[in-house]
Amino acid sequence: MYKNMETQAAREMFQATTLVASLVTAIIVVRWGWKMVKWLWLNPKRMERVLRDQGLQANPYRLWIGDLWKMIKMQEQVKSLAIPSDHPHDLAPRVCSFHHHIVKEYGKKSFIWFGPTPKVILMNPEQVKELLNRNYDFTKRQFNPILKYIGSGVGSYDGDKWTKHRKIINPAFHLDKLKNMMPTFSQSCSDMIREWETMLSPLDGTCEIDVWPWVKNLTKDVISRAAFGSSYEEGRKIFDLLTEQAELIMNNLLRYYIPFWRYTHAKDKRRMEEIDKTVEDLLKGIIKKKEKDMKVGRDKAIIKNNDLLGILLESNHKENDQSLGMSLQEVIYECKVFYVAGQETTSVLLVWTMMLLSKYPDWQTRARQEVLQVFSNQKPDYEGLSRLKIVTMILYEVLRLYPPAAWIERSVEKDMKLGNLSVPGGAEIFIPILMLHHDQEIWGSDAKEFKPERFSEGISKAGKGNSSVAYFPFGWGPRICIGQNFALLEAKMAVSLILQRFWFELSPSYSHSPSLVITLKPEHGVHVILHKLIQ
Repeated sequence: MYKNMETQAAREMFQATTLVASLVTAIIVVRWGWKMVKWLWLNPKRMERVLRDQGLQANPYRLWIGDLWKMIKMQEQVKSLAIPSDHPHDLAPRVCSFHHHIVKEYGKKSFIWFGPTPKVILMNPEQVKELLNRNYDFTKRQFNPILKYIGSGVGSYDGDKWTKHRKIINPAFHLDKLKNMMPTFSQSCSDMIREWETMLSPLDGTCEIDVWPWVKNLTKDVISRAAFGSSYEEGRKIFDLLTEQAELIMNNLLRYYIPFWRYTHAKDKRRMEEIDKTVEDLLKGIIKKKEKDMKVGRDKAIIKNNDLLGILLESNHKENDQSLGMSLQEVIYECKVFYVAGQETTSVLLVWTMMLLSKYPDWQTRARQEVLQVFSNQKPDYEGLSRLKIVTMILYEVLRLYPPAAWIERSVEKDMKLGNLSVPGGAEIFIPILMLHHDQEIWGSDAKEFKPERFSEGISKAGKGNSSVAYFPFGWGPRICIGQNFALLEAKMAVSLILQRFWFELSPSYSHSPSLVITLKPEHGVHVILHKLIQ
């Protein structure tokens, strides 16, 4: 009898436990399902209503994927399209293909569906300026998790963390520090030019080269020496790995949002993780070596190793004394940014400058005359570089036509007003730098032509009205690129030294094919014919 009672009690206990487990499972499934419904349908439709009520237009929302498949398909299609020879600088249809298509179809007040997230295309310069000045309201949240593999330093932080990192890094980019790096810029450029001179034909003093790998090696050498106090040879592996990483990221940037990406492209994901670990280990070794040298004699080390990493570590040391410094891992992240941003930005600026000066020999002649007038055949110095008006105009125009970053994005955490635009929380904002730089309403009917003279009176008078609000190759406001002066000084030094030694023209084998791989790069290089100047 007792045994039957125990069996009955056990059965009832089991049934009760099963019932509770079923209820808990049901609650979890319902809550999960509700969250999915909100994420995939209710929130997108709410945000869509807010945007459409203000006159913004877009494609109809498609559950989960939005416009992603169309974006990927169009991106693949434009790779095979040649840029029209009569409009060689009209890059938006190729580089920002889908966004350009949406603006062309719906007008400047439009948005796209990035999965279930509406992304407003901001084409009003005044609103862009306001947004970039309000960096605490419109954040730079990591939009795509795989971007962490290329660097997640100060450029990707928000709020107080961004403020702390910016404060620690700022001393490394003060003007007096950059002046001390001028011999480094000059040495690296001179080494490259000497190699070019050995390649010239003894018969006619000419040679054909692809300048793209050369300027990449140049900027790698500069950033290794100026930022880390090491030679290019020591940093070569890091650069090669980060180059491969950039290509992997761009190939998977949109695919990441497609369901089950991590399984269908597991090989790419594993390789990105392997590269990330190897790069971090290499950087950790460089940082540890620098810290060891600085401990031996801090003041002497700073004088002897006046490089960006040494200045950064010294600044961080002072903040650590107040428990406000960066961890080793955070310093590694900033070093990755040094490597990527410091090399990428200047290399693409230089290669497009070489291409455009080859294509427009009258501007090449004017720039050379200015360089020779200021420096003759002497090494350029900081004071002289700051007086190069024509070279500066040319670099500004190169950055307008071929900005290193084709766009920037911001996140909207809660409902915000931006001028007369109400942006719903959860939406994102897409600022198409390239499209704004080529906008005829801002720059005139010749917006897609190379005309450095538009900058003869500075940036603010280069276009219609106050065009400076529509010109931001290095960003704008509090978050403007911290390394812009570094990049421009290096570019001026390289251009000046090259113009002193050579005149150059585009090779018949040159194929104009700008491609976006983190920054705007020449897919098939830039082939030029160098001619030795008779001194």
